Amino acid sequence: MYVAVKGGEHAIEQSYVALARKRRGDTSVPELSLAQIREQMPLAVARVMSEGSLYDRDLAALAIKQASGDLLEAIFLLRAYRTTLPRLLATVPVDTARMVIERRISATFKDLPGGQVLGPTYDYTQRLLDFSLAAESLSDTSAAHNPAEHTAAAPAATNMPRVLDFLNAEGLIEAEAIPQGDPAPADLTREPLRFPAERPLRLQGMARGDEGFLLGLAYSTQRGYARNHPFAGEIRYGQVAVEVIPEELGFAIEIGTIELTECQMVNQFAGSLSEAPKFTRGYGLAFGHGERRAMAMGIVDRALRAPELDEEISAPAQMAEFVLSHADNVEASGFVQHLKLPHYVDFQSELNLIRSMRATAMAAAASATTLPASPASQEAA
Repeated sequence: MYVAVKGGEHAIEQSYVALARKRRGDTSVPELSLAQIREQMPLAVARVMSEGSLYDRDLAALAIKQASGDLLEAIFLLRAYRTTLPRLLATVPVDTARMVIERRISATFKDLPGGQVLGPTYDYTQRLLDFSLAAESLSDTSAAHNPAEHTAAAPAATNMPRVLDFLNAEGLIEAEAIPQGDPAPADLTREPLRFPAERPLRLQGMARGDEGFLLGLAYSTQRGYARNHPFAGEIRYGQVAVEVIPEELGFAIEIGTIELTECQMVNQFAGSLSEAPKFTRGYGLAFGHGERRAMAMGIVDRALRAPELDEEISAPAQMAEFVLSHADNVEASGFVQHLKLPHYVDFQSELNLIRSMRATAMAAAASATTLPASPASQEAA
């Protein structure tokens, strides 16, 4: 039971002022601009867009600034704003095979058509603080004198076949057939989550699920809590065209591009009496550059497919209700943080109850120690 706090309006207003002061920090330091957040914190922006279910780098940067860098609060802000936006059109499914590649690697095949494209990654950096980044003025000066050094590399060509197509050509990996009639999947942003949840709905839930939660579940499968042994078949990051079909035209037109990270996981599968042994798939997709999220999503996606592959369900990562009901950090944050709201009546009720229980227990104990001894006990003595 929640109790309204009386007389707290002025205090709440002052908390807004204190929050704004805390957000701004030392006024002698230049204020952080949205352009700086958008351009220099792309990984944070990507996470907020993914879990906020809204691809808009400017709004994600604004949410990060408003939340003082608290990404969960920024995700909440963006998710709330998203609910106010009208839906004008539905896009055509994006074709990631036509992605303009900025990074593309495979841990299963060394030599690939188009090659391994390392692109921007922390994979090969030493985890040591780079104090040269603290010399901001020096960096700005060098950038002005050597602008070519700070120009982003041109994206690679789009003629890069999928790595899993090599396995598919030999029949060594399960085929992903389009369902009969290709029905439109349920929309998690417009309909409540219901169980049992089909794979498209599960993927939607994980696409905007908390990255840390998905990472923990993925790690649990690798430690043996699902017997899930994955290989990173292909991870690709780049720009994908977005198309819509206006009613007045009747054909698709491109309205822009978005950055996506896609992960195709390859998992072992022993086969059965009716099916030859082959690899199985796990899939992950994220807005922006989000390899850790996409990989974790691909691992958990494969774990959640245990029922359709007739595998024993023995781990949390294999339980759709557990995964999807706890992956949404907006809902989780709300449930946890609501404990800060007044619960005076609830607590006083339990306080009175425990006082009554303690009084009853103490009275019973006192009564037991003052009872006169029975004749039998006196004779024994």
